Amino acid sequence: MPVLEYSVNADAPLLEVSELKVHFPVKHGILGRVRGWVKAVDGVSFDLAAGETLGLVGESGCGKTTLARALARLVKTTSGLIRLQGEDMAQWTGATLRARRRQWQMIFQDPYNSLDPRMIVGDIIGEALEIHHLAANARERQARVKELLESVGLDGAHASLYPHEFSGGQRQRIGIARALAVDPKLIICDEPVSALDVSVQAQIINLLQDLQQERGVAYLFVAHDLAVVERISRRVMVMYLGKIVELGPAEAVVRAPRHPYTQALVSAIPEIDAQTQRPRIILSGEMPSPIDPPSGCPFHPRCPIAEERCRTQVPQWREIAPKHWAACHLADRNFST
Repeated sequence: MPVLEYSVNADAPLLEVSELKVHFPVKHGILGRVRGWVKAVDGVSFDLAAGETLGLVGESGCGKTTLARALARLVKTTSGLIRLQGEDMAQWTGATLRARRRQWQMIFQDPYNSLDPRMIVGDIIGEALEIHHLAANARERQARVKELLESVGLDGAHASLYPHEFSGGQRQRIGIARALAVDPKLIICDEPVSALDVSVQAQIINLLQDLQQERGVAYLFVAHDLAVVERISRRVMVMYLGKIVELGPAEAVVRAPRHPYTQALVSAIPEIDAQTQRPRIILSGEMPSPIDPPSGCPFHPRCPIAEERCRTQVPQWREIAPKHWAACHLADRNFST
């Protein structure tokens, strides 16, 4: 699968991912013999420009969180290449890895479990400043923590409180402040608004957009809600059963999806105006097991328009429209959603 052909900035992408695979062994018996592999991420390629937001969307179990954690070096990769600013991340170990972690951070899905309940907020945010020696003394550290809290819409006095004293939205703001503490170039957002109320979701998305404009940070924004992803992303990447099935400009992917799976996701977006409401596409069955994925197109068992070749031939990853890519034999057709 080509990487740079659909880059926003092909000259110097911030992040390059090529044929990345993350397979987990399935062990059986007392001896723990490997009887198969869970192909959570199976040959993913893409890139991300500095200051860009790339949305990653798909059903639960499609592999998007595993991909996000692999990029953050929280999950070991099986094969493939991850380059950050042109350097192979797999080569970073020990002290080098710790120093380079300043370049990327992660915002986790659950704001309740991602913060240590035994630490006050000032220590949670200030910990990264100590690890990376970004504050000369305690006074400078406190001033920086106060500045970070205020940058995410909280009061600097909140530094002395514990996580349980905040609402879910406030906790997520603390998580964002912690991620910003080391001034990263990339933040991996793993469903950062899915556990929040709708009104709070909008506030967090607006905050992320404002921070990106101020700081020039790039986001990989992972979510299962395509409407949320469209709002914040420049490009959208759709994942199914460990593979990327469509990638393109956010408006093109949502308004003119070319893969049947994307069309089904788009049809589930609520529409207020009944005149513009799309016909709902109901997918049959469940997502196949990543231990034994289907032959040919991985989506064919659930696809409402599958042909015989879909069952036997792996679809080619190709450019359907300018900067709009899909892996589907039938992507050239204009299907109404």
